[in-house]
Amino acid sequence: MLESKDTNRMVISKPSDTVVSSHRYGIIVPCFNEEIRFPFGSFLSFAKKHPTVLLCFVNDGSNDKTVALLRGIQAESPENISVFSMKKNGGKSEAVRQGMLYVHQKFNVELLGFLDADLATKPEEWLQMAQYRDQYPQFGAIIGSRIKRLGANIRRDDSRSLFSSVVKLAIKVILNASFQDTQCGAKVFHRSLVPYLFKQSFMTPWLFDVEIFLRLQKKFGKSSLQKGVLEYPLMHWTEVGESKLKLKHTIKIPMQLMQLYYQYRLPAFLQFEAHPEFRSSKADK
Repeated sequence: MLESKDTNRMVISKPSDTVVSSHRYGIIVPCFNEEIRFPFGSFLSFAKKHPTVLLCFVNDGSNDKTVALLRGIQAESPENISVFSMKKNGGKSEAVRQGMLYVHQKFNVELLGFLDADLATKPEEWLQMAQYRDQYPQFGAIIGSRIKRLGANIRRDDSRSLFSSVVKLAIKVILNASFQDTQCGAKVFHRSLVPYLFKQSFMTPWLFDVEIFLRLQKKFGKSSLQKGVLEYPLMHWTEVGESKLKLKHTIKIPMQLMQLYYQYRLPAFLQFEAHPEFRSSKADK
């Protein structure tokens, strides 16, 4: 567990009673109706070249032949490909959550996280993120950041730039942290964080990434994100057409942001305001 007398610090300690495994890293890949577009060859090639990386594909209650497809790729590299199948569709957030808990329980990987099945971020870059974090063990999490800059191949749809900017600003206010990109589908966590971050279901399907960081703040204090989370600027990221947010989802996102605020930030603010020292300082003015 990541515990410390100073609740503003995330201290890494090694687990003592976990399953022995030859894998150091674990990547969870949520899959829903991927029969036609699943990049079979890319994932298999990566698995063959990187035996220390476990690939766990989570079938999110697909109603096509996704399960058969995943069993097929598992048969090609059973040493480091695992398949976890959910009985019914729960959405990406639930598939990620279930997959993280499954890998945490079954495999003794030190760093685990997730990326999207469409390979907007390739597993090779996810691995680079994880290896980069190895150089800075004081960080409990490392997240991909899709920052457009010279030399990087970041292809994003600008048609929703105004909406995205407003959402980004709202997220910064809620988190009270200077994130460049919370919604990138590539993230890595130390295994000690997994039970706390993923034990409970997420409130929002599209903003569960934000909720992850709110949970970190709730447990370790408001400075935990600055001290315990590292942003990693990606070199490559390509937006896949079918993975874009639909209009109905963009309408729901502001409501989901309000849900997160009332669940996580407002209680903390009210508790602070009710503190005797705070009340007395206001009276003195």
